Amino acid sequence: MSDWDSSAAVDLTNCDREPIHLLGAIQPIGFLIALSTDWIVSAVSANVADFLDVAPDALIGQPIANFLQAEAVHSLRNRLALLRGEDAIERVFRLPLTGSGRPFDAAIHVSGSKIIIEAEPSNERDYGDATGTVRGMIGRLDTARDLAAFFAEGARQVRALTGFDRVMVYRFDADGSGEVVGEHAKSGIGSFFGLHYPHTDIPKQARELYTRSLLRVITDIDSMPVPIVPTLDENRKPIDLSLSVLRSVSPIHIEYLRNMGVRASMSISILVDGKLWGLIACHHYSPRCPGFERRSVAELFAQMFAMRIESRLRQQVVEYERRARDISDQLLGAVASDETLLNDPAWLSDILTHAIPADGVAVWINGSYAMSGQTPDTRGVAAIVQALNGAAASRVFATDRIADLVPDSDFGSVAGMMSLPISRTPRDYVILFRSERVRSVRWAGDPHKPVEYGPNGPRLTPRESFEEWKELVHGRSEPFTPSEVRVAETLRATLIEVVLRLSDEATVERQRATARQDLLIAELNHRVRNILSLIRGLIRQSRPPDGASVDDFVAVVDQRVHALARAHNQITEDQWGPAPFQSLIEAEAAAFLQDGLKRITTNGCDVMLNPQAYSTLALVIHELTTNSTKYGSLSNGGRVHVGCQKDEDGNVAIEWIEAGGPPVEEPKRRGFGTTIIQHSVPYDLGGTADLTFEPSGLKARFTVPAKHVALDEAPVRNSPTIQFTKPEPQQAEVDSTLLAGKHVLLIEDSLVIALDAEDLLRKLGARHVTTEGSVAGAIIAIETSPPDIAVLDINLGDHNSFAIADRLADLEIPFMFATGYGEQAQLPERHRPRIVVQKPYTLASLSRRFPELMESVS
Repeated sequence: MSDWDSSAAVDLTNCDREPIHLLGAIQPIGFLIALSTDWIVSAVSANVADFLDVAPDALIGQPIANFLQAEAVHSLRNRLALLRGEDAIERVFRLPLTGSGRPFDAAIHVSGSKIIIEAEPSNERDYGDATGTVRGMIGRLDTARDLAAFFAEGARQVRALTGFDRVMVYRFDADGSGEVVGEHAKSGIGSFFGLHYPHTDIPKQARELYTRSLLRVITDIDSMPVPIVPTLDENRKPIDLSLSVLRSVSPIHIEYLRNMGVRASMSISILVDGKLWGLIACHHYSPRCPGFERRSVAELFAQMFAMRIESRLRQQVVEYERRARDISDQLLGAVASDETLLNDPAWLSDILTHAIPADGVAVWINGSYAMSGQTPDTRGVAAIVQALNGAAASRVFATDRIADLVPDSDFGSVAGMMSLPISRTPRDYVILFRSERVRSVRWAGDPHKPVEYGPNGPRLTPRESFEEWKELVHGRSEPFTPSEVRVAETLRATLIEVVLRLSDEATVERQRATARQDLLIAELNHRVRNILSLIRGLIRQSRPPDGASVDDFVAVVDQRVHALARAHNQITEDQWGPAPFQSLIEAEAAAFLQDGLKRITTNGCDVMLNPQAYSTLALVIHELTTNSTKYGSLSNGGRVHVGCQKDEDGNVAIEWIEAGGPPVEEPKRRGFGTTIIQHSVPYDLGGTADLTFEPSGLKARFTVPAKHVALDEAPVRNSPTIQFTKPEPQQAEVDSTLLAGKHVLLIEDSLVIALDAEDLLRKLGARHVTTEGSVAGAIIAIETSPPDIAVLDINLGDHNSFAIADRLADLEIPFMFATGYGEQAQLPERHRPRIVVQKPYTLASLSRRFPELMESVS
């Protein structure tokens, strides 16, 4: 029995699952003989007596040499020896098989362990020179001036050769649907040219067969299929007829052709670069059977036709990419002589769109942006950059539908985009935009096939109507071609080279030499202030629920601080730099469990993490371990497995899987520990976090972006001495109306510090606090809901908040900076008069600075 289940539920994949290569029958225009490897007959078509005058039962189990002439067997054996490849088929024409002298056209191929011979009577005499025929047909093709004329001429040549009523050149789209791009038909039967057909009209398994067997003929849909006897082979399976030239027709396809009014058809595959590019599809409105040799000539022509398509397409690509390289050289030469051109989006748009057609260009460098032509608004560009940072930041990314990348956003008339990352970090881009192309697609009938029961059982009924049906396609642009993506990669390399050239290494090194000592002190001061702010935030956010003892509160805080201390030891013991994640897990296991290294197992966790990521994950792993020892698998003898895997872009996926513990339920109350687990990696590192509370145990998955992952050998730097600065005294009384009714924007890249700052702002009366940790997120927040006042941490990881300050200044929204660098903070000239508050945030400092800020703008 085959794997086709006629009782399966009806859906759009039914046609894709029909085993059309296992139908167990052939068309009656010829006969089939299946032989074992020693040329003993194992199966035949039931009509073999009509051609060889021998009953099927008399043939089965006998050597084929007992029934065919020795010369015929010799010729077929020679053809079998010529087969090369698993999908090869050999042919021999006008071959007398028996003593009657009646000529047959035969085909031979191998199917599994069987040798398959198919034959049909020769019905053409003195056909002529097949090679000369094809040469003349190709010569006419080569006169076509463009692809449209080429397709039309190809259809005309095949129709002249085969005599079908209609011949079409059908090209597949990427989604499996197709379009008639060339046609030649007899007068009075209408035209299918330009019509589209949905992918369900040619099911997936049919497309796969087209890549193996290049020609398929159906001579009469009303003819009765001839079964193969016996039905099943020695393995209780039907013979695989994938390469059969006489294979019977699927009842669903017969119904489809009948609905079109077609009685006979022929399809020839067009393979370009080894893939199914399209078909030469032939239709006839009465039975028709071109001779086997004529069909073979049509197949040879289709192969030459495909080679000509491949050559023409490749020539177009070569010429296009040559012009693009010239533009790339022009870009490099122009910027080398005038570096300010890189900051001119209009000029950049003009030169880039000569290589890759586009309607607008946006440049986003270190949070600063410029736009030219047709682009989304500032909020839209920021949203796109934010999505790119988490999706395809390190390579050229193209889409004809931006809504797939950034859903639920309005980009106006812009629909498609291509991004070119132009820095080693994933936040600098040149983005090309294409406007929406609303187009009318002409379908051969409604492409949405109705799900209903048809005459062939509970399967998808073929469409009954092929009247032209128009559909308007919205929200998409002209797609970017593979050639344009390759050109974009070339332009990206050029732009990166330009950016690197503009960096004067000698000047930078001299500046570093004069400021190294001050910068080192400022760096240490910044780290200490951040540590103080972090610990202060931990204390505030770990506040126990009502009724809890002070000792419990102290224990919780103590454990969290010790987790940070253990992580800090790893990154500062010999150097300030990357440390192995494995050591962090081992330290937590040893701190909580006597047999921790046995009950917490790891795989692939020897990745090196930069200090920021290491400190963040220290708290995450600590909270996971704490919860597991209290409520999870580590509480009663279970186990935890931690697995790490780095992808091709350098991002690291971390999985925490608990097993063997008590049944787990999702907590109804989310405490500070759960907040740290769920939000620290996305907020602090720009990664992802996903928690699943399964009965068998907690499963958590985190993704750490590549920028936080170091090479195996971390750079060595001397660890300097830390000096603490005197904290500001606390204010005795809090003015809870200072920010009454105000919407405050807080820019802070540390989740714990941000949570603490939010509490302070609310104590000062803030109505609403919006917290963001990146430039793109801040720009989106400003454009979506402008704040009344803002506090900007200057340093956001490897970037700064000056681009956010520029936008706030343009909108005349008051703001102040915050920093842990003390007096060493360097502000751009535009913002030097701005107020700067020192971290850690305190009620005293904020209460003093906000009145100054509001007075300065009143």
